[in-house]
Amino acid sequence: MRRVGGFRRKTRSLFKKNFRDKGKISIRRFFQKLVVGDKVHLVSEPAYQQGMYDPKFYGRVGVISGMQGKCYLVDIKEGSKAKTLIVHPIHLKKKI
Repeated sequence: MRRVGGFRRKTRSLFKKNFRDKGKISIRRFFQKLVVGDKVHLVSEPAYQQGMYDPKFYGRVGVISGMQGKCYLVDIKEGSKAKTLIVHPIHLKKKI
């Protein structure tokens, strides 16, 4: 059986930007530095698709566990399983 659609199938409302946030992407979030152990929200930037995680993880909170190139390794729990995502910093928001 072939898969219908791709990575961003049925995500129109999920990845929609607020009308006040439209325009150029934030350079500050693009180059933000995070340290191992920081808690982060997975909030994607729909205008930049590289380094984006699977849409089912949108809004989750994870912990930074390292770096891989320009991206960060983020550990999250899905049920009882621990998963590691490779995410670009523009899709991460530091939890305060």
